[in-house]
Amino acid sequence: MIKHQLFRGLLSCFIVISMSQLYAQNQGRISGGFQSTANLFLRDSLIGADNIAQYDNEFLGAESWLDLQYSVSGFTAGVRFDLFNNSNLRNPNSSYTDQGLGRYFISKEVGNLEVTAGHIYDQIGSGIIYRAYEARPQLIDNALLGVRGVYKLSDNWKLKAFTGRQKILFETYSPTVRGFSLEGFAQLGKEKKVSVAPGFGFLNRTLSDEVVNKMVGILTSYDDEDRFDLAYNVYMGSFYNTLNIGPFVWYTEAAYKGGDSYFDPNAIKDASKASSSIGKYVKDDGTVFYNSISYAGNGLGITLEGKRTQNFNIRVDPTLRTNQGLIHFIPPMNRQNSYRLTTRYQPATQDLSELAFQADVQYRIKKNLSASVNVSNITDLDNNLLYRELYTEVVYKYERKWQMTGGVQVQRYNQEIYEVKPEVPIVETFVPYMDFLYKISRKKSIRTELQYMSTGEDSKGVKHDYGDWLFAQVELALAPHWSFTVSDMYNAVPGKNSPTDANGESLALHYPRVDVFYVNKSNRYSLSYIKQVEGIVCTGGICRLEPAFSGVRLTVSSTF
Repeated sequence: MIKHQLFRGLLSCFIVISMSQLYAQNQGRISGGFQSTANLFLRDSLIGADNIAQYDNEFLGAESWLDLQYSVSGFTAGVRFDLFNNSNLRNPNSSYTDQGLGRYFISKEVGNLEVTAGHIYDQIGSGIIYRAYEARPQLIDNALLGVRGVYKLSDNWKLKAFTGRQKILFETYSPTVRGFSLEGFAQLGKEKKVSVAPGFGFLNRTLSDEVVNKMVGILTSYDDEDRFDLAYNVYMGSFYNTLNIGPFVWYTEAAYKGGDSYFDPNAIKDASKASSSIGKYVKDDGTVFYNSISYAGNGLGITLEGKRTQNFNIRVDPTLRTNQGLIHFIPPMNRQNSYRLTTRYQPATQDLSELAFQADVQYRIKKNLSASVNVSNITDLDNNLLYRELYTEVVYKYERKWQMTGGVQVQRYNQEIYEVKPEVPIVETFVPYMDFLYKISRKKSIRTELQYMSTGEDSKGVKHDYGDWLFAQVELALAPHWSFTVSDMYNAVPGKNSPTDANGESLALHYPRVDVFYVNKSNRYSLSYIKQVEGIVCTGGICRLEPAFSGVRLTVSSTF
């Protein structure tokens, strides 16, 4: 702990001194950003917003990030200060308070070589074997604390290598990660209408003695048939390429992981005994195959995607769970929706067993009329349905006066797998939606949304999950500074999981929300009153279950 703090302090001092000296010699460019969220927690036992520290005794919570970056004469240096005060981001069911330097780095270009030391965000290919990134809504920040070198072999080819440890808040995990990639670009043919962008990546993770001892302790408790030889190292590689031929683009990536230990929640432990249980550590190879083919031309856009994933759970520490310690990022295979009810059920990427397909078609019928259809289907490798969606959308624009958007979403969502709720039926939904935008003047507009979600019923006639929902929203925009929204999400026909009263009767509750937004140049402020039902929050296929929220939220964001 002291060693890490000393290193951070020395590096920060070095960055500040370097920035001041460089600024004195040759003025450069300072940039950055500030983001802050403050929550006032208002207890509401009816919707389940209770029985955690924020609602019981803390009441106020906040998260803030301040980024500073300076560039001059081939040098780039940056620091970020992070603060968490009674925050529920780390764990929605508990409180977290801490502060410190969340990121620091310095980079220098020396001829064809760029070297970086500190916290590094990067990825290989689409991220299937390695991705270090930040997603603040889920407090994902798995930057690599280490060094990276990128060497420009030519105008179109580069070699990249890195090594370090993965960040966890203000510390690092003890295992080490290292890798390299070679990427290029070439145009083919006399007219150069065909291009390829191939790449190859390699990654190695080495377990620390601390983690190995934890794993050995776990495996020692297993019977002989469930034990395996633990490997300190796991190696993985991927090949990827983007092929462009006129209006067609084909991206393909194949990844392989050598024998590695991971927790399989569906594996049978002590299968030879009557007292056998489900869930154990196993060791196996893993693969991912991903393809995306798209066409765009003459008002028509078509994208076809396919993905097969088997045993590809890669963590710096195999004993970690949920979204902790993930080294890789497997692209999601469903439409990224934006409306409130169409985003209520979202599928988390399954890294142990998933076979997924998606097709998206968009067509401009006329200058002012367009339509799109998206179909996705996700199963496990045993052909058990995990997720299925049909999404349609039609957009009509009348001159520059108003715009109408409408469509229907149909879903099948395996709540037992995605939310670990045993013996519940697959949730079936039917969601018609409408969005109407009317421009009152050049700077004033009003937009309304109306959505309804109808869910299926179980064998006893009880609605799935929370049952049917009605959502309505009105937004008034007064450019360039102000906008106001008022919305309500109403549990019109309660379901099995809806809140109940003292007599056990289901309650048809309202979940209102009011927002005020103010924008001034690069500064944005919002003040919101929120009642929010329990649900899934996803970032690019990485999801977690969020509990209900009740309170007031103030957000501030600025870039400079």
